[in-house]
Amino acid sequence: MIVHLVDGTYELYRQHYGQAVRSSTPAPNAATIGVLNSTMQLLTEGATYIGVASDHVIESFRNDLWAGYKTSEGMEPEILGQIPIMEEALRAMGVTVWPMVEYEADDALASAAAVADADARVTQVQILSPDKDLGQCVKGTRVVQIDRRKMGKGENGLVDEAAVLEKFGVPPSGIADYLGLVGDTADGFPGLTGWGAKSAASVLARYGRIEDIPDAGGQWDVPGLRGAAKLATVLSENRDLAYLFRRIATTVNDVPVGKVDDWHWTGPTPEFADFCADLGIPRLAEKAAGLARSRGR
Repeated sequence: MIVHLVDGTYELYRQHYGQAVRSSTPAPNAATIGVLNSTMQLLTEGATYIGVASDHVIESFRNDLWAGYKTSEGMEPEILGQIPIMEEALRAMGVTVWPMVEYEADDALASAAAVADADARVTQVQILSPDKDLGQCVKGTRVVQIDRRKMGKGENGLVDEAAVLEKFGVPPSGIADYLGLVGDTADGFPGLTGWGAKSAASVLARYGRIEDIPDAGGQWDVPGLRGAAKLATVLSENRDLAYLFRRIATTVNDVPVGKVDDWHWTGPTPEFADFCADLGIPRLAEKAAGLARSRGR
């Protein structure tokens, strides 16, 4: 049994910009239609247990931790306005949806991944998102990320534990510490001055956790690292800030998402046909109903 966990907010962005490339005047709710089609593709390819997480409200508890954390301000209104439409359409399709308010979509995905990983029936958990935050959820080849953009270009797109280590220089367990040092501009927190990807990876590869890094650069045993003294000074003077950024980067894994059996797709609801008619895609409703019938639903 493979469990598919979809980052709905990212998928909405992906579909929005894909439509913008294909058409100078995309149809209303084009991104939502794209999400429905891509979800139907997953189901057609054999997905049976599927959940979609969305940022129903862009702001979360992390905005209370750091004033500069990402908000909905400046977000494309075409995307922001489609979030609730996408959620409602997916529910009508019969797909489990986790609309996040206090938490973020990443937190729901991390929580669902933990639930699925603990289920002995599950052979693999696929998190369909390239978000580097979610690298901390990866576990061997059992819990992996899938970058659907790369798959569409003929590339593998699969990120397992070895791929996380190769890309970031730290294992999944070190991703939050890594981001605590280097920051994440996409999420709106800067990291520590002077700390970059190479220095953070080198130091964390040696010490593992931020709290285990010595204060004095002269105590560091990191061969080939340049500017150790300066980096050590920045860290010793801003260690609490690094801890804060690490907390912001750490996904929450106990958001209520139900259990694996709750995510079993058994076909669209009766409302889905009307929803598709309103969106101008009646054939999608027929396709979903036909797939459900083929599965004995």
